Amino acid sequence: MRILSCNIRYFGAPDGADRWEHRKECCINTIRSCDPDLIGCQEVWAEQVVDMQEAFPKYAWYGIVDEVDGKNPVDAIFYRRDKYDLISSGGYWLSETPHITGSSSWDSTCIRLANWVRLRDRLTGKTFRCINTHLDHISQPARENQARLILEDAAAYAVDFPQILTGDMNSDGKNKAMQSIIAADWVDTYAAVHGAEAPAPTFHGFQGPAYQGELGRIDWIFVRGGCAVTTAAVIEDHCDGRYPSDHHFVMADIDLT
Repeated sequence: MRILSCNIRYFGAPDGADRWEHRKECCINTIRSCDPDLIGCQEVWAEQVVDMQEAFPKYAWYGIVDEVDGKNPVDAIFYRRDKYDLISSGGYWLSETPHITGSSSWDSTCIRLANWVRLRDRLTGKTFRCINTHLDHISQPARENQARLILEDAAAYAVDFPQILTGDMNSDGKNKAMQSIIAADWVDTYAAVHGAEAPAPTFHGFQGPAYQGELGRIDWIFVRGGCAVTTAAVIEDHCDGRYPSDHHFVMADIDLT
């Protein structure tokens, strides 16, 4: 099973030459070249869902909108409809009141949430769960508490039940939020393949290797339970110098055990 985590940069961002309409084909072609089974996307606006549906007709998708009067399924999950059957799906807000639409806590700069789908592999009959999220980019208390809520939710499942967590965590490996996830027996797929050495930053502001920011990898794929990691990579592709997003996408291949 191939998994991608893709912060695709939101449709309405004031990015000039890197606005969605200028890089849409590059983004879609980059995703297509990876041939994923599951895609955890962040910053997805409704207009981008339409473009993704047209580009990837073999994929179904799920995502709740973030705000009470909103339209954007910001943390949408796409999955191959010809490989997987949807058993259940849901989502919750990363706040002290996770079932109240549009709620936020801990000085979170943005409304943050998590979506999840539970799927059955048609070939093997095995079931698994994929969670997709986007932690806050400013408030450290928010990041730590948002990670805690995700861990508490996932802990309702048996320890050997396969779960996948994708997301823009706005945290590198030194951050307590990421350390708490690893301490809860989630496996960092990149480290499982490449060891402790961190890759180049995944956020790059459309600059690629020229980016000089301090943060390292902030886009992650974790697994828990019956999952064996076989491959992991940071996707640094570009289209004649134009990048598909302001983040590099991350990829992992896993087997359900």
